[in-house]
Amino acid sequence: MRFETGVDIGKTPRTVGELVACIRQQLFAAGIETAYQEASWLIEHALGLSGLEQTIERHRSLTTQEVKRAEAISARRVSREPLQYILGSQEFCGLQFEVNPTVLIPRPETELLVRESIRRRHQHLRPTMIDVGTGSGCLAVTLARTIPDARIIAIDQSEGAIQTARHNAIRHGVNSKISWMQGDLLSPLKDHGPDDGAAIIVSNPPYVSEAEWETLQPEVRLFEPRVALVAGPLGTELHERLLQDGWRFLAPGGWLIMELGKGQSSILKEKTQCLGPYCSVDVIQDEAGIDRLLLAERGA
Repeated sequence: MRFETGVDIGKTPRTVGELVACIRQQLFAAGIETAYQEASWLIEHALGLSGLEQTIERHRSLTTQEVKRAEAISARRVSREPLQYILGSQEFCGLQFEVNPTVLIPRPETELLVRESIRRRHQHLRPTMIDVGTGSGCLAVTLARTIPDARIIAIDQSEGAIQTARHNAIRHGVNSKISWMQGDLLSPLKDHGPDDGAAIIVSNPPYVSEAEWETLQPEVRLFEPRVALVAGPLGTELHERLLQDGWRFLAPGGWLIMELGKGQSSILKEKTQCLGPYCSVDVIQDEAGIDRLLLAERGA
């Protein structure tokens, strides 16, 4: 098959320049819109050549082993495996986090959870902050680095996720500041919750509905952990459980802060307002104007 660049993707590339063009065309053919940039990242990961070096050394001949390494990595991306899993890392709030198929890949909109958690804990000295469904640990680790006097509790039902999150905490020097618990949502706290209540409970729970799951991109549907994405038939089931149970572990004036899916804010805001323990509820939009966070404050 030959593309407009004149590169035959069925022919083994002999030089760095031919390899770049070949992988770029393979990614385009697989429907990857950012093929131009991703080809450069994949080759850098495979061969240790930066984008600039790929240009400078474009006429350099490749060894058979170099071609095999690059083609093996390219094949993973052509199968629509997420780039972040292939590279093993994703940036979040300026920090690099290890990611693998045991954890959800952190998204930019989730950084709103960090921002609002920092804003809303100001009246609490040495706050306890609970991260429910910690996954890669991106929230727990970022909060531990940003608020040095905070006590962080991170919970996940997946042993693999807890291990990945620990690795990230060690990488960023905050493992000693975080208590790790394995279990379903807030259940591990029933006998081991904070004595004075938490200033913040923060969570990016699964919020995809069963029907929506089939419409997701292949990168998400085929590779990311389904348990970290799908909540149930409605998509709001886990939010409702957190609302029902969360107030018990909050200090007066403490906040439950949850990420939402598109179109979920109205029904969850209504349910929150019907629950007596919460004295106020806010909704925060993301940069796209989508209602992205629900914040519920426990009354005195």
